[in-house]
Amino acid sequence: MRIFTWMAALLISVNVQAQLTDSVYLSNIHSVRFHVQHNQQSLPMYRLNTSDKLFLGFDDMDANIKSYYYTFVLCDYNWRPVNLNPFDYIKGFTQNRISNYRYSSIALTRYTHYHAILPDQNAMPTLSGNYIVKVYLDSDTSKLAFTRRLLVVDQKATVTGEIVQPFTPNQFNTHQKLRFSALIKGVNSFSAAQQVKVVILQNNRWDNAMRDIPPTFVRGNTLEYNSENIGIFPAGKEFRWLDLRSLRLQSDRIDSGAYHRNSTELFMKTDVDRSAQRYVYFADINGSYWITTYESINPFWQGDYATVHFSLAGPGGKPFEGKDVFLAGQFTDYQMSERWRMKYNDSTGLYENKTFLKQGYYNYLYITRDKETGATNTLEGNYFETENSYTILVYYRGFTDRHDLLIGMGMINSRNDRPGFSF
Repeated sequence: MRIFTWMAALLISVNVQAQLTDSVYLSNIHSVRFHVQHNQQSLPMYRLNTSDKLFLGFDDMDANIKSYYYTFVLCDYNWRPVNLNPFDYIKGFTQNRISNYRYSSIALTRYTHYHAILPDQNAMPTLSGNYIVKVYLDSDTSKLAFTRRLLVVDQKATVTGEIVQPFTPNQFNTHQKLRFSALIKGVNSFSAAQQVKVVILQNNRWDNAMRDIPPTFVRGNTLEYNSENIGIFPAGKEFRWLDLRSLRLQSDRIDSGAYHRNSTELFMKTDVDRSAQRYVYFADINGSYWITTYESINPFWQGDYATVHFSLAGPGGKPFEGKDVFLAGQFTDYQMSERWRMKYNDSTGLYENKTFLKQGYYNYLYITRDKETGATNTLEGNYFETENSYTILVYYRGFTDRHDLLIGMGMINSRNDRPGFSF
């Protein structure tokens, strides 16, 4: 039995993509959520050897019972699977069935909701670092349903910092610069240039993550990052929002609805390019989305679905020349795929997209991509005053280590951690 399990685990380790991301591979899978339990806005991060719990949930629109399994795949700093036996980094079983499920109730849309609380006592990561959680059917890894990133941290570095305005005049009012330090403890010795790596996330996004940032100074066990040209992000603007907590009581962003016997369609008010609009502060959830309702006890298996029609006005009723436009947010995994591309409608002069969304509260924005160069931009504008959350991840790899250890995590908010600023 142990030999069989080891062979299966080895197959999982080998039969993976060169680089894995947050992706959904089956069209019947919707509303994948992976976060710290009771905190839908959080990164899926587990502190090693603690009682931390993570919630993993999703809906199967086939609305029947299936055998879904999950496993952990340890990756390096760049999210490439490492060449280690799973038994070197997993305590317990390498494959685990998701046994908690509920048929949808109250909702017009039929689905089966699955969830698991991780880590389970029968499957627990034992090393810090980057992991991919793979969910698949029938204990067969070739039937991959979806993948999600997992961060396992062994806190040996204390990260502190603040947000300042960049020095360069053309970025002074439009970008945000991180100035931070990492105090490393519990590591006998290290070479900052060769063994320590830093990743910065803006609003929990991986698509624009900043990597390979060299320290400006090294003072003993403290690494300081304060160069003029590092840690600078376009500030953006507060995210657009969509409130689907009630399908009967339409929110401000809904223009009209069509209510059918077994389904609901909602048509949003037409969006416009906000790049030239003045900055106005309002509380957003930094691109995330929450599964929640006004009219049910448990939104995960009682929340309904609706087909939501998005529309965006092109410049002067014409398309953006030489650019594709994409709907983006955590619910799209910030992936610029055909599913999330806004299609231009010649008859209406609008970019349009429709998608199937569960009841909740959503943040989103629009991203453009140049058809020739691939360069991306947003239709939101950039203002230094924008509230953004930044996560700083510190990795360490000893000269004899076979993967990158995640030894530190710190969070900085552009409104709370700004010198001389109060709000």
